[in-house]
Amino acid sequence: MKDKLTAAERGNELEALLRNGWAMVEGRDAVTRMYRFSGFVEAFGWMTRTAIYAEKWNHHPEWANVYDRVTVTLCSHDVDGLSMRDIRLARKMDQLAGQG
Repeated sequence: MKDKLTAAERGNELEALLRNGWAMVEGRDAVTRMYRFSGFVEAFGWMTRTAIYAEKWNHHPEWANVYDRVTVTLCSHDVDGLSMRDIRLARKMDQLAGQG
């Protein structure tokens, strides 16, 4: 999973993410999403659960937390763009947030 997304993967996998609330980052081959939770503890708990998968899969998000919001950007830096690792982590994030 160390290659950029193929045209077919962009048409299938990436499009499914975009329909589920993710957006392309302007000027980058990356996706972003903002999650909103009921408060800081829930947001931080979600980040902690997500971090376990990110570490296990050796793929770490760019993210920021402000109270009840977490903004995430995913990009595979070693291929300078989106890969299936980003798709996999985005799906897991959506699942852990109850949005996927």
